[in-house]
Amino acid sequence: MSTDAIAPTRHPFWRRPAALAELFALSNLAFLAIDVYIAHSMNKFAHWAEWIPFGYSVVSPFFLALATTMCWPDAMAGSRPEDSLAQRAARGLGMMVGLGAVMVGVAGFVWHLESQFFVDRTIHSLVYTAPFVAPLSYAGIGLVILLNRMVPAEANEWGRWVVALALGGFIGNFILSLADHAQNGFFDPREWIAVGSSALAVASLTSVLCLNRHWPAIRQAGLMMVVQVMVGVAGWVFHLQAILSSPMDTLWDRVVYSAPAFAPLLFADLALLAALGLWQLAGRTAELRS
Repeated sequence: MSTDAIAPTRHPFWRRPAALAELFALSNLAFLAIDVYIAHSMNKFAHWAEWIPFGYSVVSPFFLALATTMCWPDAMAGSRPEDSLAQRAARGLGMMVGLGAVMVGVAGFVWHLESQFFVDRTIHSLVYTAPFVAPLSYAGIGLVILLNRMVPAEANEWGRWVVALALGGFIGNFILSLADHAQNGFFDPREWIAVGSSALAVASLTSVLCLNRHWPAIRQAGLMMVVQVMVGVAGWVFHLQAILSSPMDTLWDRVVYSAPAFAPLLFADLALLAALGLWQLAGRTAELRS
């Protein structure tokens, strides 16, 4: 990927893709505490290791917020001679949070597969085991945090890496949608929408990476991300309807044992991440065309 960069400019926080990506990582890391708690409540945290991602999501956002506050508005990526000791420490703290998230995600991925798939090694065990791709959400967030500290925000490479991370998320979303809905044999035809939508997202983001600085591809991918947000919100409503119509006695049991309440919102979440990368690439492309 090209490392060409444009001259850094001072913009408000909400007009800086890298700053918004940092906020994206921080909010997602914190929200995963709720998602993990609900998911692992299904078996009442039967294994002690199931508390690790929950604990990490409770503690790490505070350290990341501290590291981010101490770095902005100064350059977060790289180290400069004029940087203070506090700025260097903050950058290192952010790196540690990112690396920790990656480790939690990879370890969870392996443990989820070991729950059944590594025993039987069949398609059936892959579908009906713990959602093996889900823990990689931590790895993706960790990589966003590391990216912000390793690649200058003004570089064309930054936007392409963000798109690549969003692409990886949509590939995981495709697998999750296919495996989760296969558990009930796609009883509701609307369940195919998630599979088809994530496949289209994968195709559109792949075209952006293959056709570097290609404005039509960037525009088409941007429109596709709008569709993903719509699919995510619609899926969330469908899942809420399934939860409310569940025969479980209590609302908590309905949330834990019915359709995963927040899973469809991953479409919108990944679309927002991809949009940040596309935004940066669009600006870089326009700069080169002018």
